[in-house]
Amino acid sequence: MITSMLRQLCQNSNFLLVILIALTLVTVSGVAGAILPAGVGTYPSLADTTIDTLAEGLARNDFTSVDLQKSTPDALLIASMLDYERAVGNTRGSLHGIPLLLKDNIATFDTGSWALVGAKVSHDATVVEKLRLAGAIILGKTSLSEWADWRSLNSNNGWSARNGQVSDPYFRNEDPWGSSSGSGVASTLGLALASVGTETDGSIISPASFKNLVGIKPTVGLTSRHLVIPVREHQDTIGPLARNVKDAAYILQAIAGVDPRDNYTSAIPGHKAPDYLTAYKTSRLSGRRIGIPRNVISLLADDTTGPMMNAFEDAVKVMKRAGAIIVEDTDFPTATEFWDSPLSTRILNADFVVNLRTYLTSLPTRDTGLWDGALSNWNNTDPRFWPAYQQLLYYGEEGGLLGAIKRHALDAVVLPANFAPDWAAAAGSPIVTVPMGSYPAGVSVTKDSWGMVESAPNIPEVTLIGTAYAFEQRTMARNKVRPYLSPRIDLMDVVSNA
Repeated sequence: MITSMLRQLCQNSNFLLVILIALTLVTVSGVAGAILPAGVGTYPSLADTTIDTLAEGLARNDFTSVDLQKSTPDALLIASMLDYERAVGNTRGSLHGIPLLLKDNIATFDTGSWALVGAKVSHDATVVEKLRLAGAIILGKTSLSEWADWRSLNSNNGWSARNGQVSDPYFRNEDPWGSSSGSGVASTLGLALASVGTETDGSIISPASFKNLVGIKPTVGLTSRHLVIPVREHQDTIGPLARNVKDAAYILQAIAGVDPRDNYTSAIPGHKAPDYLTAYKTSRLSGRRIGIPRNVISLLADDTTGPMMNAFEDAVKVMKRAGAIIVEDTDFPTATEFWDSPLSTRILNADFVVNLRTYLTSLPTRDTGLWDGALSNWNNTDPRFWPAYQQLLYYGEEGGLLGAIKRHALDAVVLPANFAPDWAAAAGSPIVTVPMGSYPAGVSVTKDSWGMVESAPNIPEVTLIGTAYAFEQRTMARNKVRPYLSPRIDLMDVVSNA
């Protein structure tokens, strides 16, 4: 059903891109951090560099792929091979020799949770195969909220038994949000050029929001989920977290495409992903119809969201000055009903028990007997599942995001990032999140039930990507705030000591 639905909705390939823009506000600590310089001479700062800048330096032989990473022997060997390929004129593409990190639920042959120790896969996940083919160097894995935040009703974001608690680099002890929490922290600090995360409902968009990053949550089916630990097949998707829109699109270009091992990807129009690299024009906002579902904002805003909404309204003005047509009150008719309904969680649970069992069965070596016994409740083969799923689709489609786009002939919908994930998740639709500013001085520090900071003073696919790029280039909000904590060694130090 989902495949045929996507085919119907994707007659125009722009559907893969044109849905939701989420704008983000970050928290920045008043504590001075180790701020790295912008770069000296031919050596860019890894905390702020871009794929284009690194590619130019590699092409001039200012530095090598080996210089960009000094981690594991495997990665060093791969970097040396890629440097040789470049030297003899064989450059694979824009990611050739670029170091990336993966969320720890994406399988690699050269391998969370302690429950999967020893469960080595026979080959890489499809998105990893694609990244390696494009020349990317996989440095390693990033910590995540254990089981992608689907392990407990009383657990905090960014915690796993293997790696402990991840926290945010912009404010001490800030909630990192998740579940791609480690991917977000690593990307914003420049521990790799960017990272790849997964999202079921907010797990790319939320950490990108709190890390001052661009996150792209693709349409479900645009990127293969093969050998990615599943939560919900109807919503799971894989996408990049990067420091700018263009870098995120480079990575999406590399990982998107049809995979016979994930039948959802067969719905991609023409069985080929669009060329996202044609989207970079600052004029992309001009003439775009961008809707604001004010009833969603009214439903979710409270006495803590004032600074965020002020920044959001300023961002809308930027879009308007750039020629965008702002369409007010493009409301989601079922917003309140959907928000109050337990249906989304019920459907997610039903998918999870079957999807996880299927994944565990595929592992060549495993000791998961306890899990096998537990995964036997209400699932997506139950007669109750299908009508419940149809109701959830209605909330996301005609009664929600897609219906608003259709009724008002919109190119995109814009919301604060905190308010965005659920509506797109229900329909399997894409989101791009872009920084819009930081919380002002004087905002009270608020903490969640685990004592992690939620807000504080100074907290900083083609049409959709193009629109996000045009907004980013007009504001460059990411550059206006800095983490309180940064690496103290940069590329210049590595090359100088080589």
